[in-house]
Amino acid sequence: MLKTTLAGLRAHKLRLLLTAVAITLGVGFISGTFVLTDTMDKGIGKTFAKSADKVDYAVVPKDEYSSDGLPSDTLQKVRAVPGVTDVHGVVKGDAPLVGKDGKAVGDYPNVGISVPSGPLLRYEVDKGRPPKGGNETVLDSRLADREDFTVGDTVTILDGDDRPHRFTVVGLINFGIDQEAGFLGAVGFDTPTTIRMTGEKTYREIDVLGGDRPSIAAAAGASARVYTGREFGAKLAKSAGADTELIRSGLLIFGLVAMLVSALVIYNTFAILLAQRMRDLALLRCVGATRRQVFGGVVAESAVVGLVGSVAGLAAGVGLGAGALAGIRRLNPGVPMAAPSLTVRTIVVGLAVGVLVTVLSALLPARAATRVAPVAALRSDLEPGSGRFRLGRVRTAIAVLLCAAGAAVGVLGSTAMEKGEAAMYVVAFAGGVAFLGVIAAMPALVRPLGRLAGAVPARVGGVPGRLAVANAQRAPRRTATTTIALTVGVGLMSLFAVIAASSKATASQQLAERFPAEFQIEAHGMDGTVPHALAERLRERPEVASVAESRGAEARVGGEETWVAALSAQALGTIMKPEMTEGTLDAASRPGTAMVDAETARLSGHEVGRTIRVDTPNGRFPVKITAVFRAGELLSGIVVPEADFARYFGAVDPTAIFVKTADGVSASAARTAVEDAARPYPAAKVVSAAEYKQELTKAVDMVLVIFAGLLGLAIVIALFGIANTLTLSVVERTRESALLRALGLTRRQLRRMLSVEALVMAVIGAFTGVVLGVAFGWAATNAMGDNTVFALPYLQVAGYVLLAGAAGMAAAVLPARRAARTSVVESLTLD
Repeated sequence: MLKTTLAGLRAHKLRLLLTAVAITLGVGFISGTFVLTDTMDKGIGKTFAKSADKVDYAVVPKDEYSSDGLPSDTLQKVRAVPGVTDVHGVVKGDAPLVGKDGKAVGDYPNVGISVPSGPLLRYEVDKGRPPKGGNETVLDSRLADREDFTVGDTVTILDGDDRPHRFTVVGLINFGIDQEAGFLGAVGFDTPTTIRMTGEKTYREIDVLGGDRPSIAAAAGASARVYTGREFGAKLAKSAGADTELIRSGLLIFGLVAMLVSALVIYNTFAILLAQRMRDLALLRCVGATRRQVFGGVVAESAVVGLVGSVAGLAAGVGLGAGALAGIRRLNPGVPMAAPSLTVRTIVVGLAVGVLVTVLSALLPARAATRVAPVAALRSDLEPGSGRFRLGRVRTAIAVLLCAAGAAVGVLGSTAMEKGEAAMYVVAFAGGVAFLGVIAAMPALVRPLGRLAGAVPARVGGVPGRLAVANAQRAPRRTATTTIALTVGVGLMSLFAVIAASSKATASQQLAERFPAEFQIEAHGMDGTVPHALAERLRERPEVASVAESRGAEARVGGEETWVAALSAQALGTIMKPEMTEGTLDAASRPGTAMVDAETARLSGHEVGRTIRVDTPNGRFPVKITAVFRAGELLSGIVVPEADFARYFGAVDPTAIFVKTADGVSASAARTAVEDAARPYPAAKVVSAAEYKQELTKAVDMVLVIFAGLLGLAIVIALFGIANTLTLSVVERTRESALLRALGLTRRQLRRMLSVEALVMAVIGAFTGVVLGVAFGWAATNAMGDNTVFALPYLQVAGYVLLAGAAGMAAAVLPARRAARTSVVESLTLD
């Protein structure tokens, strides 16, 4: 049987190739993911190990997540340890760089880092030298390149109080070893200047040369931890590799989706192949092959196919990983990289997954092959799977139960449960259950869906169109298994499209309802205050109709730190429109009253009518809760009248300024007026509602494009499944096609018939996927939060169906050409 199986594979190389393609693509995605992330890990590890060689010991706080660092006396104690030749205390804090446009660069403050000039300099100096003295600085090389600064330039950097200071750039340094610096961009000073600029009084880390670990640990005290240079390098490499773990997990999810689709394609392919080889199997039974030998032969064939596809997939994975690395290098040259790495783990996982998925997918067809009776070699049956199909009572019950359970659980998660992560997981579980139900019911749905998908082609395509629709319907099991693979990919893409559209619609509604001001000015990094003088300058501009200020401060209420906010009286109800759940804005505007957001009210028990005591710098004040509102991005906590806030906290600069422009003023003129007023304040960041919406839309669209690209592999595999099915079907229907040709069907009409058949199958799969994706997209949107808005991207969803249909027709080109080229006489005389 083994010799027979191998001989059959050698005799049908094209069949072997077509069967292995799906596994090749799935394994290629998974192995490419491992190649990408392993190479990134290797590059990061080398970078950290290289820098760690410059440090004998590193002292860090025991509680790494605490904001408290190591005090200065710890540095002195470590310096005094016998054998220690050099120490450097690493100081870090906010130090925003001012760009050439006069505004602080980036959305968040840059990191100010103390940079040593001696042997403990761990960073790579790309140009120039380390800083010395209070008027010199170094810049992160990527930050300098982005902002067009170089060695010798004079730059402005803001201190902790947003006061500008002038420095001469003496060097460009690669801070890639530091994740925080790499993300935010960094500027470097000597240690005294870093302390002065950032306001930090403690050290994040103390690097040591010389000495011994026990003595350094004793000097550092119980609140610190000591690592050797090698241990510290491994720790930093591991922490930097956390991102690659996240990337690996995310990509592997899409790889598993691709393997699921591959399994469906492999199952369908083996089912068709074995149905076509029914007489061959029966002849084997006639000459003495047992059921076990037939089963073993099919499983051995699937193992060989899986092995061939997996080996090709590993080669494809190396190429995919190298391509992804090249793309990452182009987008972010600062990411440490090594040569593409193909590890033993990747090879083992790729081969194991590919072979296992192929063998498991072939088990049911192999079991069906053992039921072929020897007498089948003496007769010719109808095409397997043709004829009227009935689900049967058991399968019907399972399908109905799964679909009903999925729908019920989905509705429960989206409407009855508390909104959030748990509800999202419930909806995802419900989607999986419903999908299993659709798989069970799909063969019975093929005929009605085929009539729907083929209505137009059958009407306009003439006889070839009607034949194509009939061909797609006459083997329900085969068509169902072929189309369900496409359902997976299109369903997930529709789901993400609905979620993306709903996210944009929700953001637009919230901006329109709660942020009708054209501009918002906030502190750089959205943490801090902006000068009250800026609001006064804006009020003097003729282009500005009204200006509102939002203030906030921490206070203690009932022993807990609580955020207390105030908004200009004229802004409540006009510029800011909070959604009230209890009470009214008027009730919360009287002296001695307050309104509280619903979440704070729920957690702290601040219900309407209760009087709370607020401890402030000016004393303790009684405040009566008279209203509850739904928290928003711009307003939360306890909100008191503006006059009361001044009495509680004194003169406090605003946390944000809202600007509403005058009627008739163009957007460009308004923007120019606001930026002119804000120019003397480099830490004040101007954001327009339109720009915010545009940035949000771009971010959501980018995520959708990434998901579409990753899920595109599953759709490509599904289309290969359609092409594979048609190719095998062409072989199976050789005599039938020849008879149609003999009756007058032209080659062009035969090609059209097969193309329309592929179109109908693709539309069936895409339509089913769209229905599932939209339904569970609605459920997922409702499960996200109370204020989400459902939006259906009609054109995008319709585009998925049309693209699937067009891709299905494209997949039919080669099978159709093969069928059209076959000789009519030879096909009719085939025995």
